[in-house]
Amino acid sequence: MLEQWYFDLSGLILSPVLGSITPLFIPNSRIRPIRLIGLCASLITFLYPPALRIQFDPSTAKSQFVESLRWLPYENINLDLGIDGISLFCVILTTFLIPICILVGWSGMRSYGKEYITASLIRECGMIAVFCILDSILFYVFPESVPIPMFIIIGVWGSRQRKIKAAYQFFLYTLLGSVFMLLAILLILLQTGTTDLQISLTTEFSERRQIFLWIASFAAFAVKVPMVPVHIWLPEAHVEAPTAGSVILAGIPLKLGTYGFLRFSIPMFPEATLCSTPFIYTPSAIAIIYTSSTTLRQIDLKKIIAYSSVAHMNLVTIGMFSPNIQGIGGSILPMSSHGLVSSALFLCVGVLYDRHKTRLVRYYGGSVSTMPNLPTIFFSSTLANMSSPGTSSFIGEFLILVGAFQRNSLVATLAALGMILGAAYSLWLYNRAVSGNLKPDFLHKFSDPNGREVSIFIPFLVGVVWMGVHPKVFPDCMHTSVSNLVQHGKFH
Repeated sequence: MLEQWYFDLSGLILSPVLGSITPLFIPNSRIRPIRLIGLCASLITFLYPPALRIQFDPSTAKSQFVESLRWLPYENINLDLGIDGISLFCVILTTFLIPICILVGWSGMRSYGKEYITASLIRECGMIAVFCILDSILFYVFPESVPIPMFIIIGVWGSRQRKIKAAYQFFLYTLLGSVFMLLAILLILLQTGTTDLQISLTTEFSERRQIFLWIASFAAFAVKVPMVPVHIWLPEAHVEAPTAGSVILAGIPLKLGTYGFLRFSIPMFPEATLCSTPFIYTPSAIAIIYTSSTTLRQIDLKKIIAYSSVAHMNLVTIGMFSPNIQGIGGSILPMSSHGLVSSALFLCVGVLYDRHKTRLVRYYGGSVSTMPNLPTIFFSSTLANMSSPGTSSFIGEFLILVGAFQRNSLVATLAALGMILGAAYSLWLYNRAVSGNLKPDFLHKFSDPNGREVSIFIPFLVGVVWMGVHPKVFPDCMHTSVSNLVQHGKFH
């Protein structure tokens, strides 16, 4: 069985790497072949996960399509790959968003086009590897490699003068937080003699050591979520990043923190997880209320969506630390949904910015009468952002509230209040940006999304509706893995 699937995950990871190397041999003047090579490489990579999903066995919680490569055999460190029901949809979402980002930058990234394609595909390789890795050392290495291409994309192709500061802020926040996790991994290696995650999951750590290791890993993952008060880097990074950078930043890197909790902290340190539940609930509930209220005061379109992302991701942390099947299973659904909804909203803002070169809310209004297609797309994404029934966000957030209520009714009430505030700022954003009177003194040129832009929006809208109307396919694949996680930690 191992030989039959040997090339599946390694091919999935190496495909974008090969695509990133090829453009380096093409002159910068031939930008069209460079773009086509990058797009084809990302589309080929996107074809892998559906094939894996067809052959995926949802009845087992074990990692599937497992591969093992002896990397540092004398230190008992191997390159182990595998996916389960939790990581499968994260891989699918990653491979879905990268072709979108290349298409978004198709006409805008004229300067350094070769470097943009290369950075995008290397970033894809790193993010896919994070969700497939079964070794704790490499689970540290690959998440820390993702900020490097993101740093370059924000710093080179950012839209304003503060882009260098935002790039450094993003990079340093994520790097400094992860230093503590490296220390935790070294302690695990000293006790177990291996960095194999599956062996570490069966190792019994003392309660005191569990608490120390949990705090160390929490410092790394909390920054990536991000949780309050280490969330400051996210609005700045979104505001300064190009549209394609904001799309991928909202889609995947924010999920690395929550995925790290699910893959590392919760199953490996169950006693520390139960002890720290109030410690997680408190900042998460504060973050939901605080960032939702702060969103209503913002004047930049991107900052509004960025702060709403903080609120949504902290709702996810409440669900996964409930911890029960409803909470953990429900938290995985909004992770995928947020990658679609928030990315679609950033694309809407990108369309407006491309035409008017401003993101200040006060300059907009009345576009429903001059750009009828964009307000329709914007409204659909707004409904999903406020978790309306029938959209991708509703089922997951409902399950999170059910799971949280079983643990702490006060936290569940505060989370529900945050959802109400979410509806308020979502409708406020749509009303200010689309409805009202035209402002011809500020905006002079109006044009609906062109064919390329509409083709980019369609997959997002289909995904949002499909997840809302027919969500069964997601719990079917992840239920066994989630149940095993709950039973392993004796949370039930």
